[in-house]
Amino acid sequence: MSYNILSQDLLEYNPHLYRHCQQQILAWNYRFPNILADIKQLDADVLCLQEVQEDQYGVEIKPTLEALGYHCEYKMRTGRKPDGCATCFKTSKFSLLSSNPVEFFRHNIPLLDRDNVGLVLLLQPRFSYKAPTAICVANTHLLYNPRRGDIKLTQLAILLAEITSVAIREDGRFCPLVICGDFNSVPHSPLYNFLTEGKLNYEGLPIGKVSGQEQSPRGQRILKIPIWPHSLGISQDCMYEEHQKRLVKERESRETKDTSLEQSEEILIVAKRLPTDLHHSFQLSSVYSHYLPDNGVPEVTTCHSRSAVTVDYIFYSVARDNVTQESGAELLFSGGLSLLGRLSLVTEQDLWGVNGLPNESNSSDHLPLLAKFRLEE
Repeated sequence: MSYNILSQDLLEYNPHLYRHCQQQILAWNYRFPNILADIKQLDADVLCLQEVQEDQYGVEIKPTLEALGYHCEYKMRTGRKPDGCATCFKTSKFSLLSSNPVEFFRHNIPLLDRDNVGLVLLLQPRFSYKAPTAICVANTHLLYNPRRGDIKLTQLAILLAEITSVAIREDGRFCPLVICGDFNSVPHSPLYNFLTEGKLNYEGLPIGKVSGQEQSPRGQRILKIPIWPHSLGISQDCMYEEHQKRLVKERESRETKDTSLEQSEEILIVAKRLPTDLHHSFQLSSVYSHYLPDNGVPEVTTCHSRSAVTVDYIFYSVARDNVTQESGAELLFSGGLSLLGRLSLVTEQDLWGVNGLPNESNSSDHLPLLAKFRLEE
């Protein structure tokens, strides 16, 4: 499950977004039982929650989820922001191999002056009779500001770099991956396409069009080349540069003197990559199609007084063995995930038929997303 549960402090700080709501349903003591009821009913093995307020997490959310059999990991936003991301998993299904918080703020890089965070967990399944592969689960909440696509892309690059360093196994293969969260970007925007296609040429791309949140973005500032400074230590392949150098060295040590011409040409092509090309190494698909199959009407995941759009996603690595060449590094993927089912989403018209979000039954301004997978060993 991926679920932005709406921080109470953020709700009260932005009352203009909830003018359509009756005041009594906006109180936390009304909302939390509804949110908990959703979690109990959907009964996910792994929860990726966003806008989890620190004080409510410590007093109510964590103890309640632990009583339901979950282990909880939490990363609060930097800069004294009161909320963050929580990833919780059933201890009957998984054991925790590592928990890796990700901070996007960098005090020495003016571009990265925002307090968003991520959380990357490596989980070991308990439900296999043979030695199962681990699963990497990432959870994040990217910057909202529609006019700062440069920050969003850089935050995403940092998250992908951390995932790359966490998800690689001892044999050099990458384990199956799920990335959940509120990406504050709409389907088929440049940021979304980068995630699902693995590449983005951003030459001439206006900063305000990266996330697709605004039909007519104010201003036409173009993304800088490169987007982020070299001092960040992350390559255009969205890897930590030191990690990428190690992968290249490991590849070179495996190569024989009779490297085929085809392989040589492939490496050469990578070497000639344009300075405006971003890449990542994961073949990701979205759980949702973002449109209703019968009529093509857009699904939505969030709805309040200002807008109703899709910004929340569950992305996953498709079940297949494949080899990808990235800057001379051979990246192997072990197994993957097959999508078995998902919780249906609804349209904006459907939600306004029940007075939008939050309402008496749904106590966040976002809907929960749910997917069921089969792990391919």
